[in-house]
Amino acid sequence: MILIVMGVSGCGKSTVGAAVAQKLNWEFQDADDYHPPQNIAKMRQGIPLQDSDREGWLLILAALIREHEELKKPLILACSALKQAYRQVLITGPEVKLVYLEGSLETIAKRLANREGHFMNPRLLESQFAILEPPSDALVLDVDLGLESQVEAICAYATPKPHSLG
Repeated sequence: MILIVMGVSGCGKSTVGAAVAQKLNWEFQDADDYHPPQNIAKMRQGIPLQDSDREGWLLILAALIREHEELKKPLILACSALKQAYRQVLITGPEVKLVYLEGSLETIAKRLANREGHFMNPRLLESQFAILEPPSDALVLDVDLGLESQVEAICAYATPKPHSLG
């Protein structure tokens, strides 16, 4: 199984994804690590990425996902995946599932104000909410749920219980 932990910047994708990966002993990758330098430069300057900026990045991520599918190697990928069109590129097969970390603009803005060491300019948050198309086919978790509860819910989602006969 491959889980894409998605949502706007500051919702906790990397923190939650890494914690789930550690608990399940799965590989964790952060999609931000695959952005080309020109995308990172734009985001640092507070310039929203266009679909054309994301195209090559999404194809690289889709190749990473397909590789894990072929090897039957579980993966947690933290990726914004804000639009349905982006998710269509990333969902390369039935083993790819979404986990959407949902929160209000106000809640996420407070989180971003306290975050250090990330290239994402907090001024871009409104543009992310403007293009966000919430998924209809995801496990949806509120960002205020707390890390432990989020991890527990995602682990249960990722490791379904067998059906009992009788």
